[in-house]
Amino acid sequence: MTTNAQDTLLQQLDAMSSEARNPQSWDIDLLSSLEIVQRINTEDQTVAKSLVSCLPDVAAVADRIVEAFSKGGRLVYLGAGTSGRLGILDAVECPPTYSVPSSQVVALIAGGNGAVYKAVEGAEDNPALAVEDLQQIQLHADDILVGIAASGRTPYVLGGLAYARSIGCFTAAISCNANAPVLNAADIGICAVVGPEVVTGSTRMKAGTAQKLLLNMLTTTAMIRSGKVYQNLMVDLHASNEKLVARAVRIVMQATECSTQVARDALKAADMSAKLAILHILSGQPITDCRRQLTQQQGFIRKALQPESKL
Repeated sequence: MTTNAQDTLLQQLDAMSSEARNPQSWDIDLLSSLEIVQRINTEDQTVAKSLVSCLPDVAAVADRIVEAFSKGGRLVYLGAGTSGRLGILDAVECPPTYSVPSSQVVALIAGGNGAVYKAVEGAEDNPALAVEDLQQIQLHADDILVGIAASGRTPYVLGGLAYARSIGCFTAAISCNANAPVLNAADIGICAVVGPEVVTGSTRMKAGTAQKLLLNMLTTTAMIRSGKVYQNLMVDLHASNEKLVARAVRIVMQATECSTQVARDALKAADMSAKLAILHILSGQPITDCRRQLTQQQGFIRKALQPESKL
């Protein structure tokens, strides 16, 4: 990096609230372990409140994700470092939680899969790598791309957003700094200003927490709006291990107030689909009819139970 480029980067960092020194932790190196964790906890409690102002933008992006899913499109996360790893974490949790295919929520990290475990030097500074990665997964206009960058200036993310918009793909960006370049590079910018970190510049802390909360909101809201939840129960979970099988039994019992044996029998008849088992028990109709009704109602149990309603 040239001196001029370094000077530019220094100026950018100076303007970021996430890179400022936190006056509440100047003496943190003098504290006991208990005092340190108390100080960290105090700062962490400010994170959720910092998201309140951006919730309308989060909801707007969630609506676009629902729309993309309805067209067979994908949600694609793009990030570097901690931001990229958080995108991967959210993506890999969707299939077991909501029984969606692994191709429906995809996450890319600068430097490839190896960067999940070890930083790949220079990867985040190359916007062309993002274009290559997006072309590799054949990003198309029906998808939605969410760029994640705590700093809001990561070249890899900026390159990806520019490419996505060039092919007509709807874009969103998440940053923890106001007026960040990624916010202006996307159709909708989600800005969660969490302020200075307890350890200056360690944006895996408050900024990382904010990003995780936002990603949780996006996919959870999109899945609820896509019929993956009944009441507040995750009725589309994929029962792939003993714990999840037990959870499926409990979900059926909670939704229908039936006995354990009735829940188990219904799940067996429904090929371990909690959603189908619930509709079968609540409606009293055969599994084949319930399966058809769920298909007709796009997977919404409430609509299948009350097909004439405006739910």
